[in-house]
Amino acid sequence: MSQTAAGPPQGRFAQIRENFRMTRQVDPLIGWIMLAWFIGVAAVISVVIGLLLNWPTGILIGIPFGIVAAMWIFSRRGMRAAYRQIEGQPGAAAAVAKSMRGGWFVAPGVAVTKAQDVAHRVVGRPGVILLSEGPPSRVGTLLANERRKTARFVTDIPIYEIQVGDQTGQVPLTKLTRHLMKLPKALRPGEVTEVRRRLEALTTSPAPIPKGPMPKNVRMPKGPRG
Repeated sequence: MSQTAAGPPQGRFAQIRENFRMTRQVDPLIGWIMLAWFIGVAAVISVVIGLLLNWPTGILIGIPFGIVAAMWIFSRRGMRAAYRQIEGQPGAAAAVAKSMRGGWFVAPGVAVTKAQDVAHRVVGRPGVILLSEGPPSRVGTLLANERRKTARFVTDIPIYEIQVGDQTGQVPLTKLTRHLMKLPKALRPGEVTEVRRRLEALTTSPAPIPKGPMPKNVRMPKGPRG
């Protein structure tokens, strides 16, 4: 029983170490930045509480606040590092969508062109979302064709077309999660599963998704809950 209880914390600590290692490859100063936040926040809280109450109490309260601050900055910069690692890779948009929590089903690479433009299909409570990677001058046709094929299987279901990229009219990869979370919900959880099953017939050989880019212990940026 003791081994079972010790397993999850060890797994979480191992994941945090892996996330820290990955983040440091892109952000070499992450350790010093976390230390600075820890010392700064802990010192401020300790001084304020120490002056109001007493110094031992101030220190006891300040240290946990410092740890929380250090982990918060690690989460923010870790997420930024993760995006930087996969940005520009084929399948990056699908990787971000797959990292989202709560009933999102992702079919990567449902359509790929000779120019390596790619479309992914995401099914969630908003309906069906088609994500593209590639220049706007080419992916418009790619998304339109995929929309026509999808509409034959799911009538009366909202279908969204989202171009992922940094050009005008596209959604940047770093803002994709928030953009998806803001879409209005049109389906119940059971309906999401049914739509996914109906669309499985459209899935062919998927395009590759970058392996292991999104840290599993760092929270994705979240949009408002609907």
